[in-house]
Amino acid sequence: MAVICPKCGRQYDVILFDFRDILLCECGYKISKDDLHRRYVKEADIYVIIPARYAAKRFPGKPLALWQERPLIQHVYECACKSSLPKAVVIATDDERIAQCVEGFGGKVVMTAPDHASGTDRLAEAANLLGLKAEDIIVNVQGDMPYFHPEIIAEVSQPLLEDPLLPMSTLAQRISLKEEIADPNCVKVVFSPTGRAIYFSRSPIPYDRDKKGITYYKHLGIYGYRKAFLDKFVKLEQTPLEKIEKLEQLRALEHGYSIFVTETKHTAIDVNVPEDLEKLEKVVGEGKEAQGGNNGK
Repeated sequence: MAVICPKCGRQYDVILFDFRDILLCECGYKISKDDLHRRYVKEADIYVIIPARYAAKRFPGKPLALWQERPLIQHVYECACKSSLPKAVVIATDDERIAQCVEGFGGKVVMTAPDHASGTDRLAEAANLLGLKAEDIIVNVQGDMPYFHPEIIAEVSQPLLEDPLLPMSTLAQRISLKEEIADPNCVKVVFSPTGRAIYFSRSPIPYDRDKKGITYYKHLGIYGYRKAFLDKFVKLEQTPLEKIEKLEQLRALEHGYSIFVTETKHTAIDVNVPEDLEKLEKVVGEGKEAQGGNNGK
C-alpha cells in the first residue's frame, strides 16, 4: 500500500505510518490522514479466514459436532459465504479430520502449524500462506460461531475500507439479558462516541455508581484486521491486562493501537460447550433473523 507526498511526490509504504497520524516526508512535509486519498492507496481485497482447532478443552471436537445434520464448521463457512464482500472464505486448521470434513463439503482449507498459542497466530500464518497483500482486509470469524447474519462481514470491514490507517475493527451489541452483564464468559466493551474501543473486560463495565441505569455492550468475537497490522500484532509482547483478563484484543490497546467498534443489531451465536447447542436451537426455532442468500465462494 503506497502513499504519495502531495508536496514532492515521494512514495512511501503506508506501513511506515505504523498506524499513527503523521509521517514526516524527506522534503519536510508532514503527511497526514487528510492527505490520504483513494487514488494514492491500493484497493484492498477482503478475505474471511476461520481458524478451527479440534482440541477445545470445554468441547473437544467442536468443529465436527453435528447440528441440523451438518458439522458446526460447515455452518460457519456457509454463513460467511452468504456475504458478497469476501474474495474468498477459507478455514485454517492444523487437524486433518477438520480438513477432510471441509474438503468433503466443498470448502476451502489451509493447513497451519499445530503449535499456535492462539487463533490469531493461526490466522496470521494462514494469511501469509495464502499470499495476501499488506493492504488486504482479513475478517476473523470464530470457528465456533455457526449462526450469524452475513451483514456483519460488511459491518466489521467498512471502517477499514473507509480509513486506510485504521489497523483493526470489531463488533459490539447491546446486552438485553440481565444475566449476561455479570457473566465472565460474556465480554463487555466500552467505546467512545467516535467508535474507538476504550476497554474490554469480563467484569461489568462501566460501573453504574449512582444506579442511574446504563446500556451495557457485549463484544462479538469477530475482528477485521489490515494484513500489515496482523503481521505486526502477532509479534507484539503480551501485555499485563491481556494476561489478567485473558483477552487478546487488549494487547492492541495496551500497545497504543486503535480498535474501531461498530454496534450491530444482527444475531450472532457462538458455541462454547455442548449445552450451547440447545440455546442455538432455541434461537433458530424462534426465527429471529433470516441469513440472506447464498453466494458461495
